[in-house]
Amino acid sequence: MVLDQGIDTSTPVGKMFFHILGAIAEFEHALMSERTRDGLAAARARGRTGGQKPKLGPRQVRLARQMYEETGPDGKRAHTVAEIAAEFGVTRPTIYRHLSKGLGGGELGAVPVPGPSGLSAAPLPSDPWTDGGTGVRGRESRTAP
Repeated sequence: MVLDQGIDTSTPVGKMFFHILGAIAEFEHALMSERTRDGLAAARARGRTGGQKPKLGPRQVRLARQMYEETGPDGKRAHTVAEIAAEFGVTRPTIYRHLSKGLGGGELGAVPVPGPSGLSAAPLPSDPWTDGGTGVRGRESRTAP
């Protein structure tokens, strides 16, 4: 028995009513998702992009890269990533992200990104549960072909 609605799911009529309510809720969710996608597409057509504004501008990225590539008289880097991040008021991962975009073009690029124990992070194998940029999580798409 469904307590909130007072539906007795032990009877065939109660089961049918419960399934109908579930179908209506799923339909409502699909309509909401469709309106959201349409709204985002319309915003993109108007030149709007979602998300947070970049922490560093193109000039700051160039300066950060110059600082990263600068070497001292001993041949070692003149600035650590932590020093560069502090200079621009951002976190170390932000600096690594911008450095990797410019050098390798890939997700991890040519700059090793340290993991939690200070080791370089290796690319992870493909995960079937991530959305892969489609916005749909799970093993298969929930939209009809």
